[in-house]
Amino acid sequence: MVQKEVKRKSAEQALRLLMNMAARAERSSGDALRLMKRWGVDDNDAQRVLQRLIAERFIDDSRYAAAFVREKINLSGWGSYKIVAALRRKGVDNRIIENALSQYGSVDMEERLQGLLEKKIKTVKYRDTSDLRAKLFRFAASRGYDYSTAMQAVDRVVKGERECDNLDF
Repeated sequence: MVQKEVKRKSAEQALRLLMNMAARAERSSGDALRLMKRWGVDDNDAQRVLQRLIAERFIDDSRYAAAFVREKINLSGWGSYKIVAALRRKGVDNRIIENALSQYGSVDMEERLQGLLEKKIKTVKYRDTSDLRAKLFRFAASRGYDYSTAMQAVDRVVKGERECDNLDF
């Protein structure tokens, strides 16, 4: 497999490109640094470019984290563990992550997980209740929900499923 060689960019070129990119979509400071490293921008120049982008509010990690959390909770159905891990990989500071997550209550997350599990239960094939519980719990864990939230939601969904099974029409 032949890798395409990336053309080196100057600090000015990197600044213009990143301003363009950040104007179209939120970017984290970690994203900007990774791109500049890939473009071969010197580390000192990359730091200067990043500081200018931050000063001119093209890049704001707090704004980025808030948008990321909102999107991943509302659209993707992710739990807090998965969101935290993804933001850390993006180079966002822990205080900023905690602040962005604090805007969403744990009750809201539990309700969202329960809704996801109620949809999932319709597609899961299982032998018995313990098999169903295990599959739903693995699903919740893969979405990044903590143990207690996942267990509570699984219990409620499985209990609701059993009650539906007991109804005779």
